[in-house]
Amino acid sequence: MTQLKAHEEHQYLDLVREILENGEHRPDRYAAHQQPPPTPRTKLTNNNSSTGTGTVSIFAPRPLKFALHKDGVPILPLLTTKRVFLRAVVAELLWFVAGSTSSLPLSEAGVKIWDGNGSRAFLDAAGLGHRAVGDLGPVYGFQWRHFGADYVDAATDYAGQGVDQLADVVDKLRRTPYDRRIILSAWNPRDLKLMALPPCHMFAQFYVSYPRGAVEGEPTTKGHLHCQLYQRSCDMGLGVPFNIASYALLTHMLAHVCDLVPGSLTQVMGDAHVYLDHVDALKVQLEREPRDFPTLEIARDKGGSIDGWAAEDFVVKGYDPHKTIAMKMSV
Repeated sequence: MTQLKAHEEHQYLDLVREILENGEHRPDRYAAHQQPPPTPRTKLTNNNSSTGTGTVSIFAPRPLKFALHKDGVPILPLLTTKRVFLRAVVAELLWFVAGSTSSLPLSEAGVKIWDGNGSRAFLDAAGLGHRAVGDLGPVYGFQWRHFGADYVDAATDYAGQGVDQLADVVDKLRRTPYDRRIILSAWNPRDLKLMALPPCHMFAQFYVSYPRGAVEGEPTTKGHLHCQLYQRSCDMGLGVPFNIASYALLTHMLAHVCDLVPGSLTQVMGDAHVYLDHVDALKVQLEREPRDFPTLEIARDKGGSIDGWAAEDFVVKGYDPHKTIAMKMSV
């Protein structure tokens, strides 16, 4: 008898279960000047370097891997055991692609996920009191589109400054798909102290594969685009479902503009953790059975630019998740 393949969402659920059962109790963040670091039993204060919540954590778990197409149909690995805020995933991704560093456009669109880090109180506590409210510094989008440029503020026009890594990824996927340097990095040590929050999902590598039998340099069929993400800090309750959806969408976007088939997303994790105030909610989620992932249609002509996309370009069909589970975001 042929054994049915397990739903890919079980990878996520099994990892959450492993963390809850075997994880180490740890404080979530502490200031670099604190010596020695606090013990797991220390009650942390809620300041710019610590959420004060505490976590249970493991390091370097097995990667998660998701297919991005099935029988020729594009798939979006949007977790189903709770509803993922897809509108926020899309808005934030397009915000990254645009190179924006102010949380205000997202907030005005009803996406509040960066409001805490862009607040007056947070910026002041982080030593960034000279920044306007919402100015997060040289975060993800700035590094993707202007790596190495000198950051001034969120209102400055950086056109032509720094390295446009995202444009370089598109160029390599189109011209040199066998390249082993198709890299997108948000981790820039020089700029870390200028950021309201250092990048958690920090590094992605792209790889184009061809079916066996294709001659190297002369592919006979369309290439399949794969993405491997490295994430140093992984909030299993809120962040990871969001990150899976975001990098899956980014891979779909790149495949679309480069006329490739979306292949797979692999997520490699460093510190994979559950915030202590998410434990009860995740236990509820673990009791739920995954449902089919939705399909994705892109309402744009093939090719074109990685820029200028709108939320309406993504048409997600068949998303039927279990109901929302409330979890507090730690800032």
